[in-house]
Amino acid sequence: MSKAGIFETIVGALVILVAGAFLLYAYGVSGKASRGAYDLSAVFGRVDGVNVGSQVRIAGVKVGTVSAHALDQATYEARVALRIEKGVKIPEDSIAKVVSDGLLGGAYISIEPGASDSMLADGGAITQTQGSVDLLGLAVQAFTSNAQKDGGSAPEVQ
Repeated sequence: MSKAGIFETIVGALVILVAGAFLLYAYGVSGKASRGAYDLSAVFGRVDGVNVGSQVRIAGVKVGTVSAHALDQATYEARVALRIEKGVKIPEDSIAKVVSDGLLGGAYISIEPGASDSMLADGGAITQTQGSVDLLGLAVQAFTSNAQKDGGSAPEVQ
């Protein structure tokens, strides 16, 4: 084998190793890897901005990911499946909230731990939830209520 052939073989092997490392990293970040985790569920009125793979945080620290979400056809609420790291115990009276990650960012699930001594087990459900807030709807509502107080006319430009 010539020197060029050996060099090409080494470069090809390095490319394959880097691609494999990237795939392992992507799999670990995706939340699909089950390195000792358990499942919880929660039902929200709105989950705007929360997607599969969104973070689950306690005190701003990532403790899990959203593994699935779907519409409950009977109640028209969003059912969200959470994958929580095995070492993190969630009290059964905890509250789950949909929190915006900034003005233009997505959203994540924030868990505020309760004071109960009983912890949620694999397959358990967080029953106290607060869905996302529609900021645009609130702004429109505030503007229209101010316009109605002013007699329904738009402010004059001077």
